[in-house]
Amino acid sequence: MTKQVIVTPSGERMVVLPEAEYNALVEAAEDAEDLAAVAGFEERLARGEEELVPAAMVDRILGGDNPVRVWREHRGLTATALAEKAGIAQSYLSQIETGRRDGTVATYRRIAEALGVTVDDLI
Repeated sequence: MTKQVIVTPSGERMVVLPEAEYNALVEAAEDAEDLAAVAGFEERLARGEEELVPAAMVDRILGGDNPVRVWREHRGLTATALAEKAGIAQSYLSQIETGRRDGTVATYRRIAEALGVTVDDLI
């Protein structure tokens, strides 16, 4: 590594290096962060704190399908079963899933808990 050390008038030591070497250091640091993030995810996945989601689910949500309906169907629940588990009326759940009615934050929390996801997954 080619470097030059410069001492400023205030005594601060500065290192100057070629841009290509600087860019290589930045890339190596980013790679290390990515590897740590993947390792952390794998640990959470092994503990059951994370879950892999099929691409078809993501495609449906990105395509405009209601996330509550997509997650409910992924979990294999009927609307009646989810409504009962979340402690809300089945008609209210249906209105949320079809977009005819907005759910409250409290309602989304109950639905998320019943589905085993975060509220962010449903919004």
